Amino acid sequence: MTSFDKGPGWKRLQRPLVLSLLCGTLLTSLTGCVEMIVGSAVIGTVAAADRRTFGAQTEDKTIAVKGEIKLQNLVGDAGHINVNSFNRRVLLTGEVRDQAMKDAAEREVRGIEGVVSVANEMEIAGLSSYTSRSSDALITTKVKASLVDMKDISANSFKVVTERGAVYLMGRVTQREGNIGADVARGVSGVQKVVKIFEYITEEEWKSYQPTPAAPKQQAAAN
Repeated sequence: MTSFDKGPGWKRLQRPLVLSLLCGTLLTSLTGCVEMIVGSAVIGTVAAADRRTFGAQTEDKTIAVKGEIKLQNLVGDAGHINVNSFNRRVLLTGEVRDQAMKDAAEREVRGIEGVVSVANEMEIAGLSSYTSRSSDALITTKVKASLVDMKDISANSFKVVTERGAVYLMGRVTQREGNIGADVARGVSGVQKVVKIFEYITEEEWKSYQPTPAAPKQQAAAN
């Protein structure tokens, strides 16, 4: 079995691997240094299990960075905006001063090269506290760990974003997987609501992502 095969042993390996990754994510959620903690080998393994192309994964990182820079220049200290991109579909969360700022932020992100769509989930409200953001990071960690426990979905197909207790689920999933993932997230303590922002695929496409069973070992020839 290769390192990317997902046989029975993968689930046993996956949970400690993901939990280690998630712990690092929680500790560095406000500094963006996950790669420095878990190492490029682990990041590469998770990326290889992603249903996006490597090109799309790279472009998503570029879109997020460009979006953060543009919006920081736009709102300054008057807002707090998070930019997440999955397969070039962008989710905006956080708090802004007024509707005009919310609309301006969306226009800026829509203008980034490669962006396919924007889900503007920003709230017109005061800035969230450090305590609130830490709580959101913990909820995200618990939701991801709960998804890993599910045997009939691939946790790597989901991107989880939490803002003020609201969990946003992104990813390339089937309707069946999306419904299961949403139910799992709703069952996590602290979750106020779940919002599905999926790119749905067909069951036929889902089958194409499943690992090919390893061929049985040939019986040794009789002497």
